[in-house]
Amino acid sequence: MADCTPGPRLGYNLPMARTDKYAARLAVALLACSPGWAFQASGVDTAVSILPRLRPAVSTSQTLLPKPDIRVDSSLVLVPAQVTNVLGAPVTDLRKQDFQVFEDGVEQPISDFSREDAPLSVGFLFDISGSMRDKIKKATEAADAFFKTSNPQDEFFLIEFSDRPKLKVPFTSDPNDIYDEISRARPFGRTALLDAIHLGMVTMKQARNSRKALVIVSDGGDNRSRHSEREIKNEVLESDLQVYAMGIFDLDGTSKLSSEERNGPKLLTDLADESGGREYPVASLNDLPAISARIGNQLRNQYLLGYSPLNGARDGKYRIIQVRVSRQADAPNLRVYYRHGYYSPGF
Repeated sequence: MADCTPGPRLGYNLPMARTDKYAARLAVALLACSPGWAFQASGVDTAVSILPRLRPAVSTSQTLLPKPDIRVDSSLVLVPAQVTNVLGAPVTDLRKQDFQVFEDGVEQPISDFSREDAPLSVGFLFDISGSMRDKIKKATEAADAFFKTSNPQDEFFLIEFSDRPKLKVPFTSDPNDIYDEISRARPFGRTALLDAIHLGMVTMKQARNSRKALVIVSDGGDNRSRHSEREIKNEVLESDLQVYAMGIFDLDGTSKLSSEERNGPKLLTDLADESGGREYPVASLNDLPAISARIGNQLRNQYLLGYSPLNGARDGKYRIIQVRVSRQADAPNLRVYYRHGYYSPGF
């Protein structure tokens, strides 16, 4: 039996013959290993027989079919909107035809409309910096008042922040988990508000409900964060959540405050307005529980307006949204709170 194992140069373990004496042996060995092949050896011509591998037949119908390239794209913009009267109370009896939605100045047909109390995903951002030491009791009462407005289908998480933010309670359906943690808080350090908002938006990506909100309780501006104000504002614009804030600011002592603390009210107001939420400056600590309960009720008395943009371009550009209520004639001074825009999807 010829040895057909590969060799270092010729591919088989045969002597490297260079004389006519061994050429015939080489030809015989190769023919034994590869009977379908023949070649010239020692001057003898042998016929070559190469049988190509046949390809499977392809039907005519297969050749005419294009390569599958199915792309499913559903484009629906959902705009939560809250309407209040001149006293700030929610207006809950509006109909679909009472609203107009504009995108970049062009009116959009409203295809989806609802005003039911849908489940919420809420991130509670609680300031435990050193300046909250004398305010922590009332702030804890405010949290309790907010959670009393919750429904069994709601979910919550808690982020406490001072020098840095920390996710203390991941998503839970039991608000007592949040309240118990807050009641044990011990204020210290400085205020990393922007970092806390960033962590809140990252955590919110795990939410199971479509309606999402961050509720912030803080007594000052940011003086510790690594993220900039511009970065956080851009993140809020790109997100699908609302920001509500209770700002416990010492407005009487403005001259003694740092620039970061003086900028605190404007920062929270800007973030809330852009997201369609609201910022409530707290003039008295005794008002905190009532304001917190009001925020909870407002989150549950919203309209959800949906439309498919007439501009279907996927250009990644920012689109400006305007929402109007047409019942101003018979109910003047209505105020509408809504997200001011969104980034269209890119390619």
